Amino acid sequence: MTQKPNQNSKKFDDKDVEIISRSLKHDGFLRIEHLQLRHRLFSGEWSEVFMRELQLKAPAVGVLLFDPDRDALLLVRQFRVGMFSGTVGSGNETLGWPLEIVAGMVDSGEQYEEVALRESQEESNCVPTDLIRICEYYNSPGGSNEKIILFCGRIDSRNAGGVYGLVEEHEDIEVQVRSYADAMALIDTGEINNAMTIIALQWLQLHRQELLNSWN
Repeated sequence: MTQKPNQNSKKFDDKDVEIISRSLKHDGFLRIEHLQLRHRLFSGEWSEVFMRELQLKAPAVGVLLFDPDRDALLLVRQFRVGMFSGTVGSGNETLGWPLEIVAGMVDSGEQYEEVALRESQEESNCVPTDLIRICEYYNSPGGSNEKIILFCGRIDSRNAGGVYGLVEEHEDIEVQVRSYADAMALIDTGEINNAMTIIALQWLQLHRQELLNSWN
């Protein structure tokens, strides 16, 4: 049976969640908390107390680097352990080096725009101008508090390319310049298969002509 949407759906806030206990269970490259909690139900009653594991992460900033003069994008490749075939059993030995947009974590006290500029310089040797905020979203809210903030920035890609990154952070990042058409085709083929890059490119698909008009 199809039900009509409830236009007066209950709105929740922090008072509708009760943390019974929380403890840090792992504090390494990833931080993991165990929480016992309950929350208000749509009926107005309280749920039973249940346990969740929560991955604690600082916000991250992603930057879509776009060259309107050449209708080109700057993308990067680096090793990602979560996409390595030895951990996901894909049988694809190249899966661990996805094509992505520039991205990095927010350090304490940093503004998001500052991170966008810093990470672009560190990972691609390009510093964008005309930063436009695309959106904010939560990457995996079922088990992580990580928030992603996406920007689009203007670059000149004529001399872009090479391998960059911070050695002390174990970064080995290849820079690639791809045409807009090529990048969009790579979403269809599945070669671009990470959420941050797909969201940014689909935003560009909607706003590209507007950018070309304003930046040229």
